[in-house]
Amino acid sequence: MEKLIEEDELVSRLQANERGAVEYLYKKYSGALLGVIGRIITDTDLAEEVFHDAFVKICQKSESYDPSKGRLYTWMANICRNSAIDKTRSKEFSKAGKTNTIDDFVYKIEADNQIESEVDFIGLKETLYVLNEEQRFIIDQIYFQGYTHSEVAEEFGIPLGTVKSRLRAALIVLRKKLGEIE
Repeated sequence: MEKLIEEDELVSRLQANERGAVEYLYKKYSGALLGVIGRIITDTDLAEEVFHDAFVKICQKSESYDPSKGRLYTWMANICRNSAIDKTRSKEFSKAGKTNTIDDFVYKIEADNQIESEVDFIGLKETLYVLNEEQRFIIDQIYFQGYTHSEVAEEFGIPLGTVKSRLRAALIVLRKKLGEIE
């Protein structure tokens, strides 16, 4: 059984960059701190990545900890929470949810529900092929990837007016096609 280290001693050992103190800190607090991050970021791999970065920051910034302002755990939990929030606000995080294709979502639902069907079954892919390539791209980015009009314009260097015009034209073609199907 490992010896219990008092908080003030742990802080001073951390500030002296003692390896044993870092190991003790990790063993004692990693589960709780990962839990703080996990409440904000539900993806386990991403939460672990954020925790790793936050833990490194905690060790590197240990000299800035002020015991008069609160307990060590509270200070570390705030660093972890802020790191998780920063990650969710990052462009990388918002793009991560937008890079999945419609097939990824459909197959995830199928796996969860043990249903065997494909996107082609509902005729969606065939319907989109009545559009020209530019219109199909805009429909895909906005409706299936989750981008806004402005994000498509910015990300792909297409003028906003052009994005809106292509979308409007695509919707007209699709309405017409769907009218034929009814």
